[in-house]
Amino acid sequence: MATKKEKNNIEKDSQNKIKKIKTKKISTFEKAAGSITTFTGSAPAFTIALGFVVVWAATGPMFDYSEPWQLVINTGTTIITFLMVFIIQHSQNKDSLALQLKLDELIYSMGGASNELVDAENLCEEDLKALREHYAKISEITGKGNTKELPKKSITSKNSKAKTNNN
Repeated sequence: MATKKEKNNIEKDSQNKIKKIKTKKISTFEKAAGSITTFTGSAPAFTIALGFVVVWAATGPMFDYSEPWQLVINTGTTIITFLMVFIIQHSQNKDSLALQLKLDELIYSMGGASNELVDAENLCEEDLKALREHYAKISEITGKGNTKELPKKSITSKNSKAKTNNN
C-alpha cells in the first residue's frame, strides 16, 4: 500500500508526463481520419452517397445497363469500402484507447477501488468472463448491481406491496 507522500509523487509525475505528451502534434493522417469518420457518419454524407446512387441508377437506361456502367458503381464502392475499413478501424482504436485511459484514471482516483482491472483490456476473453462472473457474485452478495438481473418476484413483490398500500 502506497503512503500519502508516494501517492502525491505519483500524481505529480503523472501530471508532468501528461503535459509533455499533450505537446506532441497530431499527425496529418490522424486529423484526416478524424475528419473523414466524422463526415461519413453525418446526414450530409448519406445524402451525397444516396445522390450518387440515384444518379447512377438514372443513367442506366442511357448506357443500356452495360457492363462498364455496372463497373462504375461496383469499383467505386469497393475502393471506398476498402479504404474506409482502415480509417474507421484507426479511429475506433484511438477512441477505445482514450476511453480505457479515462477509465484507468477513474479507477486510480477512486479510493477503495481495486486497481487490478486497470489493464483488463489486455486479458484474454476467458479471463474476462471469469472476472465478470466474480463481479456478478459480488453484486449478488452486496445487493449492488444491475436490477434487470434481479429475480422477478422481488420486483413484483415491491409492486404488489405498493398496490396494496394504495388500495
